[in-house]
Amino acid sequence: MHLLVTGGCGFIGSNFIRQRLSESPSSVQRLVNLDLLTYAGNPANLADLASDPRYVFVQGDIGDEALVAKLLAEHRIDAIVNFAAESHVDRSIDSPEPFFQTNVVGTLRLLNATRRHWSALDADFRRAFRFLHVSTDEVYGSLEPGEAPWDETQPYEPNSPYSASKAASDHLVRAFHHTYGLPVVTTNCSNNYGPYHFPEKLIPLMILNALEGKPLPVYGDGQQIRDWLYVEDHASAIWLALRGGRVGETYNVGGLNERPNLEIVRRICALLDGKSPRADARSYAEQITFVTDRPGHDRRYAIDSTKIRRELGWSPQENFDTGIVKTVDWYLQHREWTADITRRKYQRQRLGTAP
Repeated sequence: MHLLVTGGCGFIGSNFIRQRLSESPSSVQRLVNLDLLTYAGNPANLADLASDPRYVFVQGDIGDEALVAKLLAEHRIDAIVNFAAESHVDRSIDSPEPFFQTNVVGTLRLLNATRRHWSALDADFRRAFRFLHVSTDEVYGSLEPGEAPWDETQPYEPNSPYSASKAASDHLVRAFHHTYGLPVVTTNCSNNYGPYHFPEKLIPLMILNALEGKPLPVYGDGQQIRDWLYVEDHASAIWLALRGGRVGETYNVGGLNERPNLEIVRRICALLDGKSPRADARSYAEQITFVTDRPGHDRRYAIDSTKIRRELGWSPQENFDTGIVKTVDWYLQHREWTADITRRKYQRQRLGTAP
């Protein structure tokens, strides 16, 4: 397979690339990573792969149709996995426009270039070609306690600018399949966690703030429930959906690990108490601080993964107890990775550019 991955220097994309290129024997002959390297795209996530002859990194925008067309032709791409997206809800509330520029306009232009490339292929290559679009459970809205988890028939009810932009991109992908026959597959995942997670997200933020002696900010009462999915389990689900998913179908991918945010934070504190105790021997839980809830904060997300389990044989290998230990250990062992992000953020702020 000659594979184009967009947004591959981000959290989930870099874990997916790492998993694919470490597979033995490898089924990927060429993997091209197209990433614009906005604030959350970090080439350090994949620095150790730079010498792999199968791996090609290109800095660029999925909205640049000429560049995408060039890469598709030059590398004889026969599958695309689209991770490229602005993905932080708080940022989308502060400034929605970049989310629609990347997630909607960018996806549209990527689809345009892909359709032209696919249409020009020989019949056998057209039939084998796939475009996999990675999306989120947030497009479905919010669940009440006791409601059944979302399956793939759930109507879209996005509640934030971020989720609205992802819903729009999902609809574009579906429309390109229905209208033009483009062979697409979509996955909608629950909250991911694990190595290389950008430090503004809940789990890495709590780990790093705790270690730095900073407050651990918890929105509202901390009882917002999310279904937590270890990122390597998500990466394996994406690969199965790309290789074996039915064209035009959507597959929900969840971790079977519903937890309130406050429980997550307390679990992190308890692990750090044992693995990296505070100098004063007090618990990190004393740093928990409740802050004003963000506008329109969805109360609960939960995914029904029956379809992907039944059709593709996927199941998560990590439960939350094992996954969170691996995650905390990774951050404790990779302090330089986060320190580098902090330095780059400071440099951008000093130069007057976006943080």
